Amino acid sequence: MTSLLAFLLVIGVCVVIHEGGHYLAAIWRNVQVHEFAFGMGPKLLSVRKKGVLWCIRAFPVGGLVRLEGDEGEPLPDDNPDPERSFNKRRAWERFAIIAGGPFSNIVLAWILTTILLVGYGVVDLNSPVVGRLMEGYPAGEMGVLPGDRIISINGLPINKWSEIRTTLQDIETDEAVFEIERDGRRLSIAGSIPFREDEKARLWGIQPGRVRYSAVNALVGSLGYCWQMSVDILTGLWRMITGAMKAEIAGPVGIAVMAGDAVRRGFWTFISFMAVINLNLGLLNLLPLPALDGGRLVFLFGEMLSGRKFPEKWENRIHIVGLAMLLALIAFVTFLDIARLAD
Repeated sequence: MTSLLAFLLVIGVCVVIHEGGHYLAAIWRNVQVHEFAFGMGPKLLSVRKKGVLWCIRAFPVGGLVRLEGDEGEPLPDDNPDPERSFNKRRAWERFAIIAGGPFSNIVLAWILTTILLVGYGVVDLNSPVVGRLMEGYPAGEMGVLPGDRIISINGLPINKWSEIRTTLQDIETDEAVFEIERDGRRLSIAGSIPFREDEKARLWGIQPGRVRYSAVNALVGSLGYCWQMSVDILTGLWRMITGAMKAEIAGPVGIAVMAGDAVRRGFWTFISFMAVINLNLGLLNLLPLPALDGGRLVFLFGEMLSGRKFPEKWENRIHIVGLAMLLALIAFVTFLDIARLAD
């Protein structure tokens, strides 16, 4: 039940933000919106306000913003205004409306990452300051406390976190003397740090602390984190396509399982998961593939360069084929997700 509720929350936020981006861009360019829907299939709940049908559909995967000029028959309650048709807008305006969806997901990822940096922080791998102790390891028995700064080990100076591990591995004896700084005072503690065969290393039993950002620094710093995550996502995708890395993708069932795990691990883990999911959704939707926003943007970009619109009927056919392939891929991935759970 936890996984299902977490999945509905994640998908609900991602879809509403995505479709909200299309909706706001359409309103900005004075394009008539007939419907804003969460989910696909038959309508479960609906209400019409100011000419827009707001509804929840049966299958909570995806959504839509139906604009004047879209393909398909209008509903009886629609009040079409041909002058506000999507197709009558200039190429760059249509580009902005299509790009508004994935752009909104990327912006939400940036906002969530900013909140994470301010409220929870990130692991501080620069300072050799103890964040927390691990049970059953020598550090706790030697009287080490969270907040202690490691100054030296066996007389060897420690300036950053990574030097703690490398120094412990380099010493030739199990006995170690640590100089630490606690509340402005320097203390010396000693103990045995035996080599653990199961870990192939000497482990003292400490973990780094966390550093929180100010709001201003978080706004800037989160851009760097999102950029690096984007590079990692696209690099991983390219390596899967080229066969350099085993393809590991998740469908709705896999996302539900991961969402449930994130919820059980705590609020901040869930916020981090939401940021990553939205960034993935935004980037993948920008890929130049039929049926995705990126595929439609390719045609619009070509129109902006050439000044000529690609034949609409052929573009629609290409997107229909792409949609069929996308649905088949989702079905296949969902089958794999269920098979993994059954093992």
